Amino acid sequence: MKEQLEQLKAQALKKIEESKDLNALNDVRVSILGKKGELTNILKSMKDVAKEDRPKVGAMVNDVREAIEEKLRIRKEAFEAAVLEVKMASEAIDVTLPAKKQAEGHNHPNTVALNELKRIFIGLGYEVVDGPEIEYDYYNFEALNIPANHPAKDEQDTFYITDNILLRTQTSSVQARIMEKGKPPIRVVSPGRVFRADEVDATHSPSFHQVEGLVIDKNITFSDLKGTLAQFARDLFGEDTKVKFRPHHFPFTEPSAEMDVTCFKCHGKGCRFCKNEGWIEILGCGMVHPNVLRMSGIDPEEYTGFAFGVGLERIALLKYEIDDMRLLYENDARFLKQF
Repeated sequence: MKEQLEQLKAQALKKIEESKDLNALNDVRVSILGKKGELTNILKSMKDVAKEDRPKVGAMVNDVREAIEEKLRIRKEAFEAAVLEVKMASEAIDVTLPAKKQAEGHNHPNTVALNELKRIFIGLGYEVVDGPEIEYDYYNFEALNIPANHPAKDEQDTFYITDNILLRTQTSSVQARIMEKGKPPIRVVSPGRVFRADEVDATHSPSFHQVEGLVIDKNITFSDLKGTLAQFARDLFGEDTKVKFRPHHFPFTEPSAEMDVTCFKCHGKGCRFCKNEGWIEILGCGMVHPNVLRMSGIDPEEYTGFAFGVGLERIALLKYEIDDMRLLYENDARFLKQF
């Protein structure tokens, strides 16, 4: 058996040396060391060896195995080094070449406008809150003094999921939830996406964004509302911005008003941008209706408050002089990269 092992060792080392690549080397390994390999077959015949000679023969087999495995390892490393060298030569990188310019993204105009509004109101001591986009009819309408038969409910083309569940038409529903759970004083702004069944055109979309504010405390008056919104307008459009309030009607506020700001292009003189009026309508507002306070569990004899709502897209359109709302959602990089 010694001669057989020596002969196998010599043949194996020769085959290993003559292997041309890793595949051929693996074939040699399997033919010698595999389950059906030559060395394995010799090991199977150990049962025919005399018991006293088995340790000696076993040691010889191990020596042959170790010699073959060592040769396989050395040859494999040589092949792998050669493959790596060829790969490095073919994939060489010229480190002196300038790097490819990495295109950097930036915030969407809506996000820029929203961050600016958040910055202003957080600076005024407001908390930013959020609420569900799929809302109950109660919070979207009834808790805001808009019962089932109220005409305002018809004016808002609503996406109903069931008779009681809908896609919110205004973020005022968040205010109703805050008043119901919170305890005055309350100072919050609630930005978010809202939905109405509007036709898509330059100024309308079935999905858009609102930012609504709410203040509830003792001795809050319309003067507090005017002062807050005047400061907001100056921070947003410039220190020389003036505001005016026009009477209006909203079911959840009384009295109610719409607020205009002086055109930030012509400063009130009149131009194409403001249709020669010198003023631009910017938001709706008013004092929180006593019925809304009562339904939320707040005593209107002890607390008063004001609320306001502004369309985020309107702010972006005005601030960046965009004349078509659809441009904000068409994902045209040529348009968006301007901001």
